[in-house]
Amino acid sequence: MPTHLKDGNEPVVGAAPTGAADERSAAQAVQKMFDEIAPRYDLLNHVLSMNVDRLWWWRTARRFRNLLSQPHARVLDLCCGTGDMAAAVRRRSPAALIAGADFSRGMLTRGAEKFARLEISVVEADALQLPFPGNAFDLVVSAFGFRNLANYDAGLREIYRVLREGGEIGILDFSEPGGLLGKLYGAYFRNVLPRIGTILSGVSGPYAYLPASVSRFPTPEEMLGRIGNAGFRNQSWETYSFGIAGLYRARK
Repeated sequence: MPTHLKDGNEPVVGAAPTGAADERSAAQAVQKMFDEIAPRYDLLNHVLSMNVDRLWWWRTARRFRNLLSQPHARVLDLCCGTGDMAAAVRRRSPAALIAGADFSRGMLTRGAEKFARLEISVVEADALQLPFPGNAFDLVVSAFGFRNLANYDAGLREIYRVLREGGEIGILDFSEPGGLLGKLYGAYFRNVLPRIGTILSGVSGPYAYLPASVSRFPTPEEMLGRIGNAGFRNQSWETYSFGIAGLYRARK
């Protein structure tokens, strides 16, 4: 199993919010954070990204247009939050059978109207123990949620399990761009964004956790290796917005 070492210390298994001692406490801390920010989550996403997040969702759904053009394609939006990624998929494929899964009840409640309007079925569930049978989906997408799993490799194995043979995954998440842009964006991401997020949400922890979680997340090269080790093939990484975010793709 590949591991990501930060500064030569312990290998990164998954998300590790401040104070988390193990995978269980890490998952509970992340769940609590997202429940707390759920009431203003959509607004904060658009404000803090200057609405670029809408473009990222649209581009991700577009990348799977061939699969989504199939009659009754079965799609899972993993760590679906309030459903923006699922909504982008629905716009691309009116006939798709779309399910969403998230372990934050607050986020699912916040997105309830959106889910109902777009005919997206949702379930409150842990991404590491999904309540779906094997080979259930043609496509599994996850937008800015996979990074928060307590165990990345276990998450990939669970995605592999619920995908049919020939099915695809699309993991959209933040990255750390290099060069001068990386330095400028890093300053905004680590210093300005947490302050704005805290002011608008009234909650301090989640927006300090965000840049730390991105820095901790495996590099694209390592993520591609982990995806391959989980059994996937044809894995690729495409950068969005000069490397601020990007899309991992692979096939079962």
